[in-house]
Amino acid sequence: MEGLDFWRLCDDLSVFQAALLISGHDPSGENCHVEQWSIEERPSGYEAAKNALINGLRSKALKGYLSYIPFTDDNGYPMGDSDDVDINSSMVNVATLKIFLEQKGFQGGFFFPNYADDPNYLNSEHDCYAPKLAAAVTAWEIVTNDKSKQKGKTPKQALEKWLREHANEYSLTDENGNPKAASIDQIAKVANWKPEGGAAKTPNLKEVSSNVSPLKNIQSIQSGISDLDDDIPF
Repeated sequence: MEGLDFWRLCDDLSVFQAALLISGHDPSGENCHVEQWSIEERPSGYEAAKNALINGLRSKALKGYLSYIPFTDDNGYPMGDSDDVDINSSMVNVATLKIFLEQKGFQGGFFFPNYADDPNYLNSEHDCYAPKLAAAVTAWEIVTNDKSKQKGKTPKQALEKWLREHANEYSLTDENGNPKAASIDQIAKVANWKPEGGAAKTPNLKEVSSNVSPLKNIQSIQSGISDLDDDIPF
């Protein structure tokens, strides 16, 4: 196990530490002095990661908090906070940071040690890349891994919200740049893990005594499967 691996024990990291880890550098050792170096001498990606974290905390896209460097008088006594962020005291939650990075398209590096190359169906450079398939899979992965996105919504509503927000990334917008409601609705249906819309209900006596034969139900299901493509007019 390398020294960098022990940082995975942390549930929260300072903005300084997280920015270095995102850019692939150990926050300990000589890298602890990067803020004293000129910008061109700092590790590649560090400045961009640092600014993304600060902005993410400000917008509440990330869980954590920002601390600010205080003004001091001539005797060193604090006189209130400045507008300068203290990146060593500002903290970010690692669990939400991983989700944030995934949403930005980052799935490799320190925070994703088990990451393998994207499967072909998520690789936009693949000859057979299908944007709507990629949208369905990605929406399912992100919404199911972030419970806050499901709060107050059905699974389908949560999926639709994410798809609308990312419609442009998956060719789900019209010529005016507006999300295509019909396509988003159908993709959300495909990704919806709870299509019944709620907990399974207990059948009543009328339903139990129905004259519909099991064979007819099976045939109906089989027919629905065979017609699946016709039912999803992407």
